[in-house]
Amino acid sequence: MFEAWAGVPTTIAADLFRGRVLIDPAIRPVRAFAGTRRLVGAAVTAWCEPGDYGPVHHAIAVAKPGQVVVIAAGGRADAAMIGELLSGSARRKGLAGVVVDGPVRDIATLAAWADFPVFSRGRTARGPAGMERGSVNEPVMFGGVRMAPGDLILGDDDGLVAIPAGDLAQGLSAALAMVQAEAEWQARLDRGESTVEVFGVPSAQRV
Repeated sequence: MFEAWAGVPTTIAADLFRGRVLIDPAIRPVRAFAGTRRLVGAAVTAWCEPGDYGPVHHAIAVAKPGQVVVIAAGGRADAAMIGELLSGSARRKGLAGVVVDGPVRDIATLAAWADFPVFSRGRTARGPAGMERGSVNEPVMFGGVRMAPGDLILGDDDGLVAIPAGDLAQGLSAALAMVQAEAEWQARLDRGESTVEVFGVPSAQRV
């Protein structure tokens, strides 16, 4: 099921669900995808209290290959929640990627990994201060969207969406139909038809 969603752009997913699955666009990929692939996988959530990143360690430890570690840090900007060492551990385990509602560090290394997407709200050289508080695999608020463990994380250069697990099966056929429709629109435009013709734009009316 998740693999089939890899063929759906975040633009289509966001439109299909009327924006309710769209994560704050300020959370961006460290490395551009350049149209080659997407981040797709089931969420493993890590809720981090201020100054604490212990749940990140535990989330990486329990996550399975193909899953995405979701670090809910409340949009904090003063401390990186993950960097080269923890991201490298996740990458070696075969996780699909990491998304952070907060900053990351070791940007040069993270950006060099074409096979391991990292999304973040920003970057800072300073690391966190503690490892004692927080939780793993509980529902979280992430970039304005409530998500639960097992929800689909879909990401590309246009942003991130989090689709509830219960909506995946029903939404997939509609999403793929929208992908096909866009391909057909593009083919008509390539043949020289105007956007007015392709999209059935009503005649302009004078006021």
